[in-house]
Amino acid sequence: MDKVFLEQLVSHNFTSSEIDEISALVTPLELPTRHILVNQGDTPTHFYFVIEGLCHANYLTDDGKQFSKEFYWEQDWIIGFESLISEKPSPFLLETLTPAMLLCIPFEYLKQWRIQNNPLYLKLLETQLMYKENKERFMLLYSPQERYELFCQSYPDLETRLSDYQIAAYLGITPISLSRIKGRIKENN
Repeated sequence: MDKVFLEQLVSHNFTSSEIDEISALVTPLELPTRHILVNQGDTPTHFYFVIEGLCHANYLTDDGKQFSKEFYWEQDWIIGFESLISEKPSPFLLETLTPAMLLCIPFEYLKQWRIQNNPLYLKLLETQLMYKENKERFMLLYSPQERYELFCQSYPDLETRLSDYQIAAYLGITPISLSRIKGRIKENN
């Protein structure tokens, strides 16, 4: 079992028997680049913990546009809370952007943890809520250039791991706008 994963469980006060139970549920999954974990409109069967690699959740429109929801990388949990709570199919596509090593846990256990008010479920929910609050503030209060600069400051390793198209989608701008922003920053430095 992955050391970081076990440390997360211990830090959330899981007992040894609970850790043994969860460890028995976890299945390692090694995936190539561009592997789809959940298609938009499908019901998720698992949630994931990222050991290595980079994953991406995005919304696809009927006219072929793509809007970046989130990126996930090492030590992140990938959970479709909307599908869990509403018991509806996933509103987004989830895929790998690089080769990835994930730990998979059947979605049914997340449902049980929710009912039981399990400490890990509550921590995962709180973490997701804080991320959403920060992303909303990020999108509403900052100009596109400020969003790009904050993105680079907050996630310096992601800037080198993502394409400009992916970064632009995350920032809510076009790749052309991102190119212009990068040009202005380069000129001013």
